[in-house]
Amino acid sequence: MLPPKVSIKAVQELRIISLIASSTETLYRLGLLDKIVGRSHECDYPASVLDLPVCTSPKFEVDGTSYEIDQKVKALVQEGLSVYRVDAEKIKSLNPTHIVTQIQCEVCAVSEKDVVDACSLTLGEEVKIISLKPDCFTDILSDIDTLAIELNIEQRGIDLISEVTQKIESLHSQCETFKLTSKKTPSIACIEWIEPLMAAGNWVPELIEFACGENLFGEAGKHSPWLNMDDLVKSNPDVILVTPCGFDINRTMSEMHLLLDNPQFAGLSCVKNKRVYVADGNQYFNRPGPRVVESMQMIAEMLYPDNYSSGLKGTGFIQI
Repeated sequence: MLPPKVSIKAVQELRIISLIASSTETLYRLGLLDKIVGRSHECDYPASVLDLPVCTSPKFEVDGTSYEIDQKVKALVQEGLSVYRVDAEKIKSLNPTHIVTQIQCEVCAVSEKDVVDACSLTLGEEVKIISLKPDCFTDILSDIDTLAIELNIEQRGIDLISEVTQKIESLHSQCETFKLTSKKTPSIACIEWIEPLMAAGNWVPELIEFACGENLFGEAGKHSPWLNMDDLVKSNPDVILVTPCGFDINRTMSEMHLLLDNPQFAGLSCVKNKRVYVADGNQYFNRPGPRVVESMQMIAEMLYPDNYSSGLKGTGFIQI
């Protein structure tokens, strides 16, 4: 039964185009999967959304190496161009009531500016554009709330926020016990891009903190910073997590030789101790949605492997 505040008619009339993978997952968890009529080229979870019309595409070949992708993105940005194409005619044909996009990063996903520039002449004023800005963990929760309020299902948003928060807090309490038992706070370097090196920022440093680890690079709420090998070696992390933005495990493994063949990297104690992990960044660490719970669970296992099992080893991440 729907909460009393929800208008059944309003929910039935929703026609949502989601242009961010994380918002598609959030809409799914809010019970609105059947109201999504279009998606971005990156939306792939749950699997059923793959059957939906695709409304965006990248302006460059995404099958290249991390270095090639970096160069192509930088070239577009330097020219003041968008990284993505928005199919305005496709969006118009889907007759949406709402379009969900973001203003957090114009490189990571289709932005509000992309949508407005492409669709300003084809969309009527009755179409609502919902722009999310997930810079940190609190913003992820706020974005859930924003979606729920804008789509007139406020109580569902409150329930989902409560579920995510409770799981994070429960695991944090467990990790505090693990930390006391081990009498050490393990340090971790999270790498979000291989060539050139980049550390993870935004919500990832907070997930590491929640899991009672010492985050060595990147700041909560700030974009991912560039990283050089000398600083990485000097930090001598207990754990290294490699989770490039948009890459799955297999694709990341195809480039791990760039790190493993580097004598400086190979000489790190964590490499010798096999405390290097590769995670599915595309599905977990780069998506500011409800599955940040699973991301934290994986970090907890990497930091305290003798105390905790996420159940995601082999699927969400591997040890090398």
